[in-house]
Amino acid sequence: MTPITRTEEMLLLMVCKLQDEAYAMQIREEVQKVTGKLYSIGGIYVPLDRLVHKGYLEMQDIETSADRMGRPRRKFSVTSAGLSILKETQLMEKAMWDLPKSVLEKIKLV
Repeated sequence: MTPITRTEEMLLLMVCKLQDEAYAMQIREEVQKVTGKLYSIGGIYVPLDRLVHKGYLEMQDIETSADRMGRPRRKFSVTSAGLSILKETQLMEKAMWDLPKSVLEKIKLV
């Protein structure tokens, strides 16, 4: 498995969370709610495009009204490969967090 970046993981999780409302701007807003960090448009679109290229996301252009000046909305959905990489990532992170109890106590996780 080639690990995904933390940003890619976060975006995949947000697409899973938003489901039918997983449009780029909604993803960006949800990331800000969860992390407190406002990503630039490029900071969201570039990794989303990378996830599409890797086969972890599918993108669909949705036609919209005139107020978007003819620009379609981009809707994202997670592929089965995307769900698999999320599972692998979670297992890897779980293994990395398998720390001695004394360390977990110091960081107040026990």
